[in-house]
Amino acid sequence: MLGHSRVHDRLVMDTMEHTKRKKVQQHPPELRRQVLDACVQPGASVAKVALAHGLNANMVHAWRKQERDKQVHQSDGVAAAGKGVEFIALPMTAPTTSALPDIRIELRRGATTVSITWPVQAARECAVWLQEWLR
Repeated sequence: MLGHSRVHDRLVMDTMEHTKRKKVQQHPPELRRQVLDACVQPGASVAKVALAHGLNANMVHAWRKQERDKQVHQSDGVAAAGKGVEFIALPMTAPTTSALPDIRIELRRGATTVSITWPVQAARECAVWLQEWLR
């Protein structure tokens, strides 16, 4: 049985090695350009354009993606090379240091009213004080 298994394995391997692969069909660049141009027309359907040219719609979608990727890479190359990019100096005004409003608190307990003004820069301390006071 062991010898039979080796012969069988060899036959299977031989069969696998000699299988034919499908050839990937290369379409002329002119056809590809024509199909891509048709796809960007107003109201165009990729499926209808593909069908009209005897093509698979998935392939046309792949062509469109490749074209978009190619355009993105080309535009990245232009920006990276510095072509078409220009520095524009914009006038800037100096930041104004306007005074921030103070924190104003009015507390009432019974007949007593207390008004407090606290600097906004010390808001954390104000919160701690208020928390303690309200206990």
